[in-house]
Amino acid sequence: MLTSGFTGAPITKILLFSIVTSSIAVSIADVKYLFYIDVVPHLWRYKQGWRLLVWQTCFTNSTEVLFAAMTLYHLRIIERLWGSRKFASFLLLTLPYTTLLPPLLLALILRPLSLNTINYLPAGPTALLFALLAQYHAVIPHVYKYRIATSTSSSSSSTSTSPSSSSGILFTDKSTTYLLATQLALSQFPGSVIPAAVGWFVGYAWRNEVLPGTTRWRVPRWWGDKERAGMGGQRYEGLRRRLEGEATAAGAGGGVGSGVEGGVDGGRRRRTLGTQILDQFRGRF
Repeated sequence: MLTSGFTGAPITKILLFSIVTSSIAVSIADVKYLFYIDVVPHLWRYKQGWRLLVWQTCFTNSTEVLFAAMTLYHLRIIERLWGSRKFASFLLLTLPYTTLLPPLLLALILRPLSLNTINYLPAGPTALLFALLAQYHAVIPHVYKYRIATSTSSSSSSTSTSPSSSSGILFTDKSTTYLLATQLALSQFPGSVIPAAVGWFVGYAWRNEVLPGTTRWRVPRWWGDKERAGMGGQRYEGLRRRLEGEATAAGAGGGVGSGVEGGVDGGRRRRTLGTQILDQFRGRF
């Protein structure tokens, strides 16, 4: 679990590079206006229903790209825990929900309730990232806790106060991931909160097996076979070579020792009476 980089997480690596490269390409081509959604005029006036399918393709500003990439890098541990086959199945099964629910929720419910105030849905796969974050919250335990003091106190009072009762804010090693995700969710408030909330809800609905059509289907088994044959072999190739080298060295050392002992014992067993007499004069006992 503590392996650095994208070892054992090929899909996360592809997804992260896709987010970064697509966002850069959209900025260079100056077509950002094609991906975000304004309910009016995009959906109701211009009838641009295709925006419901492409709004998760990329982010439209560098801040969101940065925090999304950092968050996804922390979430690579989910693929290592599940395996690439289950991870890919989760992404494909939740993609229709994370793609369609946020714009429909905004257009049909939130915009009327807010008296047409909330009209904008920013582009980017925020909902998909928060669906993964829900799995991270549910299955990955924290390793350690630490406390940041919020007030200063004298040395005498600090020595008499136990660490558990000292004033301060308690964090865990997972807090950094949550802070990055929170920054992403609040980057274009209030529109960015909608896909974040929907993604979290979809993630937990999938985990509790209440999301329709997502409980049984999995990516075909050949995907897992390819993963085991490819990534699994590369992952343990170094360990296998090291163990084989140690076994060879141990066998060579044992063989030399046994050969010497066998040769000495064998020589002693094979010596004749004349050889023994000669060895007395030669000093070989």
